Amino acid sequence: MGLYPEIEPYDHGMLDVEDGNRVYWETCGNPRGKPAVVLHGGPGSGCAPGFRRYFDPAAYRIVLLDQRGAGRSTPPSSAYETDMSANTTAHLIADLELLRRHLGIDRWLMWGVSFGSVLGLRYAQTHPDAVTELVLTGVATGSNPEVALLTRGLGKIFPAAFERFVGELPVGERSGNLAGAYNRLLESPDAEVRARAARAWTDWETATIPAPPGSVERFDDPSFRLGFARTVTHYWGNDHFLGEGNDEGVVLRDAPVLKDVPGTLVQGSLDFGNLLGTVWRLHQAWSGSELTVIDEVGHNMGAPDMVDALVAATDKYAARAAR
Repeated sequence: MGLYPEIEPYDHGMLDVEDGNRVYWETCGNPRGKPAVVLHGGPGSGCAPGFRRYFDPAAYRIVLLDQRGAGRSTPPSSAYETDMSANTTAHLIADLELLRRHLGIDRWLMWGVSFGSVLGLRYAQTHPDAVTELVLTGVATGSNPEVALLTRGLGKIFPAAFERFVGELPVGERSGNLAGAYNRLLESPDAEVRARAARAWTDWETATIPAPPGSVERFDDPSFRLGFARTVTHYWGNDHFLGEGNDEGVVLRDAPVLKDVPGTLVQGSLDFGNLLGTVWRLHQAWSGSELTVIDEVGHNMGAPDMVDALVAATDKYAARAAR
């Protein structure tokens, strides 16, 4: 099956949201097709042209956006003066609603990867009438146990990398929430402190999360590295801004709200997020979901079998809409 051919946007713009933020968006495919919005990961990664290719361009009106501070959106999170207090899950959900209305879309399919699945799930839980379906991969729910696993927990599997990772923190900051401790370094007024922390954080991610080609090379860009690390630790160090109850998992708790929303979960069997059973628990709590597990694949949506499963899902929902 594979990806659809490369396409270019037929429209794009910068949406003025609030607090001085402007969010980049683009639309591709069929202007009269089934609306779908792509939610990138990170948080802070930004969208890439390859995301367009998971949809049949004849069937879909494909919307891509760079979330606050990421990619082409402004101001960039890599800039020290950017106010990160205006970058929370609630802000991102409000931005999606503003963009949906700006584009004249009634309801849309939500396609999310990694943190994008957290955002897509929470958006759907708070705006179920605006969502037709969800297609999610590298599934996460943003719970505090997930953050603890991907920082301190993986230290038992990657002890040498963990020693380097923790070693960059002040001695008094090496217990508790490691993402929060790194975020304090990344908010330092000292540019050298911020740069060292960003490098150490992305070195840890590189060591622990097998990734598709090209995603590691982006960490060679100091600006991307700094913006990415600052945004990830901002969310991970603050309960993903999901409010009280995130130690148990707010998104998992509210999964039954999605009972009338169809969804497809595509997960690699070797994704370290599986160690908590999150995707299986989500599937069990969400009666409208289907789960496809791809053997011998990690957190990598670009693996051939993952691509085929994701394209099959968007094709299926396009065919249903055409009936």
